[in-house]
This record gives sequence, structure tokens and C-alpha cells, in this order.
Amino acid sequence: MVRLWEGEIPGYEPSLSEEIPKLTPYLIKSDKTHAAVIICPGGGYDHRAAHEGEPVAKWLNKLGVSAFVLAYRVAPYKHPYPLLDGKRVVRFLRYHAAQWQIDPDKILVLGFSAGGHLAAMVGTHFDQGDKKAADPVERLSSKPNGMILCYPMITCGEFRHQGSITNLLGDKPEQNIVDYLSGEKNVTNEIPPTFLWHTADDASVPVENTLQFAAALSKEQVAFEVHIFPHGRHGLGLADGNPEIAVWTELCAQWLKKMNFI
Repeated sequence: MVRLWEGEIPGYEPSLSEEIPKLTPYLIKSDKTHAAVIICPGGGYDHRAAHEGEPVAKWLNKLGVSAFVLAYRVAPYKHPYPLLDGKRVVRFLRYHAAQWQIDPDKILVLGFSAGGHLAAMVGTHFDQGDKKAADPVERLSSKPNGMILCYPMITCGEFRHQGSITNLLGDKPEQNIVDYLSGEKNVTNEIPPTFLWHTADDASVPVENTLQFAAALSKEQVAFEVHIFPHGRHGLGLADGNPEIAVWTELCAQWLKKMNFI
């Protein structure tokens, strides 16, 4: 495990949870710089699903990519702390790129479900860093170079996953925060290239989350690739045992190659 902050952790309250935001690295052995992917497991901002963490990291390792599973803060922590953790880890990997032989221009975020929401927020609400910050990590850009969003929750609006929104924002969030955390409303032409997949009959997070985000990316002429599978339950992860959907990993690997990430 690797701590994201060496000293004081912004917003850390042991009375809420003693767990701290941290990374589990899955590094490949390579004599060349290579891409890195930050994995944000889903779990409705209530927990982090194990099957969307380590197995995904090991799949990425086989592609020649180092992976880092992010233990971001979940309930009872609320916004802005998950996003703060997500932005921090992009800066953190950039700062330690030489140590881990990572190409600082090939850092991606990958998220499932609520973790997909977090990944999308990192990709839409990035900043270039505070050049005057005392912490050298905070001086670096939090912009990822690509996003992989798997059955993501994107919106806090009509097609939201209510449980995730409640865990993240409480029962009565202010409209400006709802809009800020609705990915489809915050797409610009500076968003990094994105790979998305969803199932059409997802009963937990409606497919409209992915469709609306893809439409917003298209409008802004952001490079993207989207795959909608006809049937499949929510939360499939790598979809082992479901060959019709498991092909998403091959499609994603092809996309990574096309985008020169691997």
C-alpha cells in the first residue's frame, strides 16, 4: 500500500473512518517507460468492489501496463473527498513517474459504476496544479491522458443511481453541486480520449448515463469509442463467464493500441 499524502490528509476525520486514501500498485517489470492506469472500483460510494480491483490490474499487467488500485474515500465521506483523492493520484503518479518507469503522458483512469463516475469527474474537473504549492505533488497537473469508463454512473440528474448520489451528496444536494457532478454537463474539447461500455438493460445504472456522455463527447469532438451490449447485469467487472461481454477487454486493448497507450 502507498499513501497518497505523506503528512496531513485534507479532510481526514478518524471519527468518520480510520481508513486513509491509498494505492495498491501492480507494477510490471520493464526497461522502458510505459503507461499506467488508475483503477477506481465501483460500490455506490459506499464501498469498493474487490472484483473490480485486483483482477483488472492483473489484466492490465498482461497488456504491458502498470496498474494502481485506488482506495478512494467513500461514505460517510462525501464530496469533495473522493474527487480530491482521484485528482491527487494522477498528480502522484506523475510525480513518481521516473521511479516506476511510467510515461507521465500516458496516465489513464479506469472506473466501474460509481468508480466510473469518479474517473469521469477526474477527467472533466482537472486542473494544471498550483505552481506555488509547498507540496511538490500539488504543483503538477491532475489531467489524465485517457479514460476507460465501464457501466459508469455519469449523471446526478434524471438517470442517476440514487444510492450513489445519496452517499456522495446527502439527501438534499444543492443544484449547482448536482450540475457540477453530472459529467454530461461538463464536457469540453479538452477532455481526454475515452473508451466506454455498458449493457442496454442495466437495471442499476441506466445505459443513458453512457449514451449522454458519449453524445456530449461527440458534440465537443473528443475522441471516444463506445460499446453497448444488449444484455447483462450491472457490476460484471471483467465479465468472466459471460463471453459476449467479456470481449470488452479485447476491444479496450485494441483501443489502447490505437491511441498509442500501449
